[in-house]
Amino acid sequence: MGPAPSIAMVSRRLQDLLFLLLASVLVLPVLAVLASWLQWDATTAQVLGEMASTVLPGYVATSLGLCLVVGVGVAVLGTATAAAVTLFDFPGRRSFEWALLLPLAMPAYVVAYAYTDFLQFAGPLQTWVRATFGLQGRVFPEVRSFWGAACVFIVSLYPYVYLLARAALSERASHLMEVARLLGAPLARRVREVALPLARPAIAAGVALALMETLADFGVSSYFGIQTFTAGIYKAWLAQDNRIAAAQLATVLLLVVAALLTLERRAQRRLRFATPRAGRAGSADAQPVRLQGRASVLAWWLCALPILLGFVLPVLFMLRPLAADWSVLPWDRFVQWSFNSMRLGLISAVLAVALALLMGFCLRRSPDVVTRGVVQLAGLGYAVPGAVIVVGLLLPVGWLQSARPEWGVGGWVTATVLGLVWAYLVRFVSVALQSVQSGYARIPASLDDSARMLGTAGLALLVRVHWPLLRRSSLAAALLVFVDVMKELPATMVLRPFNTDTLAVVAYQLARDERLGEAALPSLALVLVGLLPVMLLSRTLRSNAPASA
Repeated sequence: MGPAPSIAMVSRRLQDLLFLLLASVLVLPVLAVLASWLQWDATTAQVLGEMASTVLPGYVATSLGLCLVVGVGVAVLGTATAAAVTLFDFPGRRSFEWALLLPLAMPAYVVAYAYTDFLQFAGPLQTWVRATFGLQGRVFPEVRSFWGAACVFIVSLYPYVYLLARAALSERASHLMEVARLLGAPLARRVREVALPLARPAIAAGVALALMETLADFGVSSYFGIQTFTAGIYKAWLAQDNRIAAAQLATVLLLVVAALLTLERRAQRRLRFATPRAGRAGSADAQPVRLQGRASVLAWWLCALPILLGFVLPVLFMLRPLAADWSVLPWDRFVQWSFNSMRLGLISAVLAVALALLMGFCLRRSPDVVTRGVVQLAGLGYAVPGAVIVVGLLLPVGWLQSARPEWGVGGWVTATVLGLVWAYLVRFVSVALQSVQSGYARIPASLDDSARMLGTAGLALLVRVHWPLLRRSSLAAALLVFVDVMKELPATMVLRPFNTDTLAVVAYQLARDERLGEAALPSLALVLVGLLPVMLLSRTLRSNAPASA
């Protein structure tokens, strides 16, 4: 064997080693949470026993109840709006197609702050009603309640179902409903027996995504005082100072999220059944049903209300205190909060895209079982709640700090941005990985073979051939990671270094201190940043819309 093959083999081994090392860093927090059951002791057993006999059943019941209500709500609202803009034609339909995505720009905890400020006992609405009608006491039910949190989640998370259901219906339903019409089926039966069964896998996938976001939430449940399972994890860890108990509670939440993720992936696989594209051209005359009169008005309000409740009203409620008195707003500190958020977002976005490119390249080069398994494990992070990631990240750091205190690992992770960026990467690399893999799917394998024949292999293939073709996908991935990092709350609250407050953390702290007017400024900044991926997504949907639409 000559020297050239040996050098190539060594280079490939080093690439594989780097790939496994980086992937293990991303998977380590989840594995540490699972390994916590190997550290069972009397103190942990006592803490878990006390929680199981007192508060844990309430955490479980509240989380399950919240998931049930939110699941039904997002399924109904998301499916109804998707069916309205896909199957029917009415005034404003094309505007609603993209406007229904606007609540994605609103973090759920920002929606909670906005409604609390406006609807609480001392808020402007109840004050005006009492003064106008001479009433005493509370006029409306308490916003900070189980049902208030459920409503906030529904109007914030229904776009997950809307997006997937709309894609499923626009691809298959139009021409099949036209066939059913020609066979004499009335409109209600066409919708019930043709359109909705086609969208059922997409609805299930969207509901699973919404429920994962609900279980991972900390801002809404903490601010509203809802005792969810995530709150139990933080209490076991911070209030009772037992990380092992918190990690073992986190494994339960992790198993539930894994079950939801399995449901979502199975539903996504079922979305692959479709009619051939050749048949789509023949269905050009299968236009949406034109609505008239009351039906048109009903469809218009059906699409307008979610936008109004999930985006327009929260923005107006937050603009009110800003317009009232600009002088009391902390503009000088706002610049520092924005700088911290943008710095963390940019660092995390660049690193996440780099890791995603490396993993996507390794998977394309050698799509064996081991590589696919490692990439899938590394891609689980987005489904893992921030509380679980934080606990799983600090557990191995604590073990290493106890074994080797002279290394100062704890200080590096908790006193610098290293631990925070690590948590961001664990959670959001999967977002970048999905975008990069979609870009790789558009690059033919024959291009790699041609490059190798011309002497370009290894990482040079990634740099000289793949990267120019993946720039747009990488830019979209960086944008999505940047926005997600800006909005991330639980991991940032726990792991941020001293004097490194971000927009999300400051908005939560000001709202918790009942300084909702001051919380409006960082909250609106987060909304403006969140509009960027929504605009990108709207543009992508318009460019991919079928010609028959």
